[in-house]
Amino acid sequence: MGDSGLILGVSGLRGIVGENLTREVAEAYAAAFGEWLLEVNEAARKVIVVRDGRAGGDEVYQAAMNGVASKGFDVVGYGVAMTPTAGVAVHGDVSGAIVVTASHNPGEWNGLKCLIPAGNGMSGQAPSKDDADAIIAVYRQVEIDRESVGGIGRIEESDSMVVTVGHCDRVMECLGCVLDEVGGSGFSAVLDSVNASGAAGAKMLLEQLAVEYKQIFGDGTGIFPHTPEPTRENLSGVGGLCDVVPGMKADVGFAQDPDGDRLAVVDELGGYIGEEYTLVLCAMALMEARMCVEERAEKIRLGESSYQEKNDKKKPVFVVNLSTSRMIDDVAAHYGAEVVRTAVGEANVVEAMKSLTASGRDVVLGGEGNGGVIWAQVTYVRDSLSGMGLILSLMARTGKTVSELVSMVNSFGPTAKVKRDGYTILKIKLDLASKADAEPVVAHLKAVYSNRRDCRVDLVDGIRIDWDDRGVWAHVRASNTEAIMRVIVEAPSEEEAKMVVGEIEGEIGREKTKD
Repeated sequence: MGDSGLILGVSGLRGIVGENLTREVAEAYAAAFGEWLLEVNEAARKVIVVRDGRAGGDEVYQAAMNGVASKGFDVVGYGVAMTPTAGVAVHGDVSGAIVVTASHNPGEWNGLKCLIPAGNGMSGQAPSKDDADAIIAVYRQVEIDRESVGGIGRIEESDSMVVTVGHCDRVMECLGCVLDEVGGSGFSAVLDSVNASGAAGAKMLLEQLAVEYKQIFGDGTGIFPHTPEPTRENLSGVGGLCDVVPGMKADVGFAQDPDGDRLAVVDELGGYIGEEYTLVLCAMALMEARMCVEERAEKIRLGESSYQEKNDKKKPVFVVNLSTSRMIDDVAAHYGAEVVRTAVGEANVVEAMKSLTASGRDVVLGGEGNGGVIWAQVTYVRDSLSGMGLILSLMARTGKTVSELVSMVNSFGPTAKVKRDGYTILKIKLDLASKADAEPVVAHLKAVYSNRRDCRVDLVDGIRIDWDDRGVWAHVRASNTEAIMRVIVEAPSEEEAKMVVGEIEGEIGREKTKD
């Protein structure tokens, strides 16, 4: 199969339905996944398929089931369910999963994301970059016997609540192991599930946590009430999450993207605190819980070493990508932990988490600054339900409001050699004709900044430039999921962030105007 302008990469396949993403393309990609599964595991025989609920997604969903069945797999289709829900369900006799989703992309988009077992009794994960590349290579060569499509393996439809209940139960089990109960705190929340797959699971989790809630966009129609990415501009305005939370005097607002793997948070005042805070608040929740456990144990084991001393021998680790805010470094420093960074992409973070864990490191949490929380005890997939549960538990444990918790984060550190009030992050998107068009831009920026003494350069994923003395960094890279280049800058003030964005855009402009 040809690429036909599709976006293929570590996040799977994405395209515009009816243009470059056709029924035949979806069947071929699903068949390629099945063929690859058989190459790596001859005993593989069962695959589950779910979709993110966006309007018009049923044809791609049916095509995905038909395609993987054509390779001999028995297929169970659960209909509308979250990506992390499918991740939790990949265990036992389930060889893999296909999620029909374009994540945060607008409604005309759709795609296929593959999940595979994480091993060692853990639930599912996205394929590594090498595995994703191998699946793409099979897709480009795969041949489909039209008579066999949907006809070799058995296709069975089941109720999505089966896997949704399993997901919520797993989150509750993990919360019960490490954190205080939320029930009894009297919390209230507002949910924006963008009328897609996160609606049922979020409601179920909040009910189990005894949190009162109102769901403003959870009708299951799959018609997005606003651009689905949970950003400030998309959640603002009359009737939006930022408006409804203070109007209802709720304690917190939660916004999911269509497939439920990202979580954005609105504070009790209606302030969009940014997806970057989702990850750090969850990290704080786990570390605060550990501290409380250790403090209680210390009273019993008088004379033994303190929490900090014990963990100096085996530092806790947070694993994040290169585009994640410096605030995770400041939070880690506060709790005596360490940060390990990877290339952007859930699969890259997960591979580092697994590798560090296998080497004996204490990996507490992973994730990305886009609101993606990876709590391995639940699943090696970004999970909005884990994020909700951890943040509510932190609120219950500390007795602090969301805005007070943000102030607490802003008081940590800084790791940089400069004073600052909070964190300012600016994210810019620049159109690309193709991902390859980013290469000369990155090469130009490398030539400009590599030999400068006031900064350091990382080329693991695009180019990241750190001005440590100023507390500033910039990351420029081609997106894995859209035909754009992302420019992300963080600085101690909005003025300095804008100045650096202007400097980077100027250099990009100079490269683009070259003959």
